[in-house]
Amino acid sequence: MRLSRFFHHMVNTANFLTKKADNSSSSSVTNRVSLYLQRARLIDSIRLALRSKAPQSLIYLLNDPAVDSFVITHALRCAPSPDLALSLIETLNTSAKFSHTQTTLHAIAKILSRSHRSAELQTLIDAINAGEFTNVARVSFMDRLRWYAAAADLDSAVQVWNELRLALPDGKRHPCTESYNILMSLFAQKGKNSEAIHMFYQMIREGTNPNSRTYTVIIEHLVSFGRLDSAMEVFQRLPVMRIKRTLKQYSVLAKGFTDRGRFDEVKTLIKGMQNDGIFPGQAMQLSLKCMQDAGYIEETEEFLRELTPDERIGNVRFFIDGSDNDEEVDSDNDNGEADGDVVQLKPWLDPSSLASALSDWSATEVSTLTDAKFVWTTRLVCKMVRSFKRAETAWQFFCWVACQPGGFTHDIYTVSRMIVILARHGYVELVDQLILKMRREGLRLSFSTVRLIIDFYGISKKADAALKVFRDVELVCGAVSKLNLMLLYSSLLRTLVKCRRGLDAIELLEEMILSGILPDIQTYCGLMQYFAIEGDLRMVQRLFGMVRQSSVNPDAYMFQILIRAYCKSERAALALRIFEDMRNLNLIPDAATKALLVKSLWKEGKLREAAAVEERSEEIEGNLPLALPGHEWTVSSADLTEVYNIYSSGFVMNGI
Repeated sequence: MRLSRFFHHMVNTANFLTKKADNSSSSSVTNRVSLYLQRARLIDSIRLALRSKAPQSLIYLLNDPAVDSFVITHALRCAPSPDLALSLIETLNTSAKFSHTQTTLHAIAKILSRSHRSAELQTLIDAINAGEFTNVARVSFMDRLRWYAAAADLDSAVQVWNELRLALPDGKRHPCTESYNILMSLFAQKGKNSEAIHMFYQMIREGTNPNSRTYTVIIEHLVSFGRLDSAMEVFQRLPVMRIKRTLKQYSVLAKGFTDRGRFDEVKTLIKGMQNDGIFPGQAMQLSLKCMQDAGYIEETEEFLRELTPDERIGNVRFFIDGSDNDEEVDSDNDNGEADGDVVQLKPWLDPSSLASALSDWSATEVSTLTDAKFVWTTRLVCKMVRSFKRAETAWQFFCWVACQPGGFTHDIYTVSRMIVILARHGYVELVDQLILKMRREGLRLSFSTVRLIIDFYGISKKADAALKVFRDVELVCGAVSKLNLMLLYSSLLRTLVKCRRGLDAIELLEEMILSGILPDIQTYCGLMQYFAIEGDLRMVQRLFGMVRQSSVNPDAYMFQILIRAYCKSERAALALRIFEDMRNLNLIPDAATKALLVKSLWKEGKLREAAAVEERSEEIEGNLPLALPGHEWTVSSADLTEVYNIYSSGFVMNGI
């Protein structure tokens, strides 16, 4: 849905921003937008030459003095096939003028890996590590892991994984979350289901918090084996676990249900995308068309219209005789086609690079951008706004683009993206202006966007602004379910403690309970952890008492917070009592918490009690876990256990 063009008057609201672009010296600085456009034209020419298979034209282009690592890197990424990409490199190697950089070499490595050329990939890695290229760093463990995984080289990927673990610095218990994700995904692709499931279990046991991509891997794995209902069950649990649902997850599920003709589920997914404020991607286009053919016209019409290529965007062309026409640069669509003796495709565009060129927002660069006459679409504007590193520049672009000839009008997606960025950087007045205008237009923010605003006000330390958004939530996004209201309360409580307003948080917690909205265990854990760090044991005990009186069952992670809080305050006897309660419920601490308790008891002279803790810990079959599953404010051990059970049973039930 489009907004009326009300942003013209906001161009002058830059005085709300504390940092302004200094345009006085712009004439003496390289016009980076001009440089970007020059590079874009070269990239388009190379893309066209590769598709036309005109080697002489390619040689001529590569001898252009303006060809640099940026041009080559993006030309490689846009090559229509691995063979043509590698032919570009072979042609380039004949030129003595060009020297490879880390970006070009990594682009080559990705091409080799995706085309499963493992031997050539290994040769390149060995050459880089041997120092055969000037000023190029050794290949990191993570890059090697990514490339071997993309090449489907399981043995090499596992070897790198083991090397990565051995190389961890002292004190670090596990590698990054993405390393688990990569290997888990590779196991799934190879049909090694038990290994993929075990990798997820290992991630949890070692104290690594799964992220959105972890659950994308799980959903993809389940869908690929026809376990759609299990995949949907995992997907539906993500909001309660404070995990952002992604476009990739929606696309994978939509395709799975579409392939089986289950269009009602696809309709539910579309509604969920709207609630999450997610703009559809090209990967969903086929699913939406199938759904429309099945009679779901109203549900798909708006999304399909947005996914249809803008007719205003022209093509760049290459005539087989080697001449080319004037090139336009206004799309990041890379689809090419041959028309008689002409090769044509949509112009190359990289929003991140263009945003970087505009980072100073100088008058000269903005003028060049205006003259370039880009066709601004919702998708492109969203990508641009997200790509700016400074909120001030994003806002200047946001206002500027609404005033350009051609009729671009901000819609719910672009405005939501801008509001979230402004909230993160604390520009409360601008956020209020945008929200007020949307309300006057009769438009509503998605619930996920409202939650993000409140969460980001915690980062920018704007507690009062977060409270105001919370109080106006029904005016901003409409009726809110009880579950969503609980999540919103939890976000606001977290923001309040980030702003060190603990007493206000307790008052809000009491209001929450009195209104019939019961906090979940993550919320209680977050509050207990905050007051434990503050050294306020009385409040920690009070919160634990509230847990005892509620329907929430304490888990091992909550007991761990209590034990650590008491030990830190030199109250080892109370920590021991919590340990006993924990063991009586057949819950166990992690190794570090047990060691801290024993050390605290020794320090306070309670040697017999310390020995008893050691003895009770030895009764546990196997070793104590390195870390307990769960995390304050986000995910509970019960959530992680439930997802693991859904994931593993999805394959056991199939006999896989």
